[in-house]
Amino acid sequence: MRRIDLVIFDCDGVLIDSEAISARMLVAEMAARGIEIDLEYVARHFLGRSYPVVLKVIAQDFGVDLPESFEADYRRRLLAAFETQLQVMPGVTGALDRLARPYCLATSSSPSRLARSLEIAGLSGRFAGRVSTASEVARGKPAPDLFLLAARKAGADPAHCLVIEDSLNGVRAALAAGMEAWRFTGGSHFRDIALPDPGEVRAHRDFDRFEAFFETRPDLAGSAA
Repeated sequence: MRRIDLVIFDCDGVLIDSEAISARMLVAEMAARGIEIDLEYVARHFLGRSYPVVLKVIAQDFGVDLPESFEADYRRRLLAAFETQLQVMPGVTGALDRLARPYCLATSSSPSRLARSLEIAGLSGRFAGRVSTASEVARGKPAPDLFLLAARKAGADPAHCLVIEDSLNGVRAALAAGMEAWRFTGGSHFRDIALPDPGEVRAHRDFDRFEAFFETRPDLAGSAA
């Protein structure tokens, strides 16, 4: 059992239940352009990836170049959907209240989307000054750069960091950074699809409820828990 000095949370699909909203909207946007993808395709290729990577994959797989305005228009419509549909992941606030280690957030989301998402979910105050985004590194997930940046900002040794991720790309990034990785599978985006086969990418632990966060590591909880 390794010592944990810092817990690094992914955001979308972990802290906030946003991935199902994003996936449904992307499927609809592509269908309007004659490109047929489904939720399993989105989960397999796009979970944990930054938006520029998503556009690159679509261009490669379907031979289509989306207009320059597509990204901004999609982001605007997505945030509008978040305003009425986005919710904090069940059990997250309770887990954060009990957590007896420093924590931070590392995400592939853009800074503007992240800021508004945290506001809507009521998490802004909990992560003020504790955020790293893929815009700050040269390589996004599955490269380890983002998580290494988060650890460096917090002054933590990567070997003593724990990453909470929902995507296999995020798990890959955490393992490549030499960190412990737990995979959270309780988001609504996993309810209607089969979980992607992790293959050789195995998290140290899988869990689907934040109420169970401390079951295998009660030492991470405060004495009042």
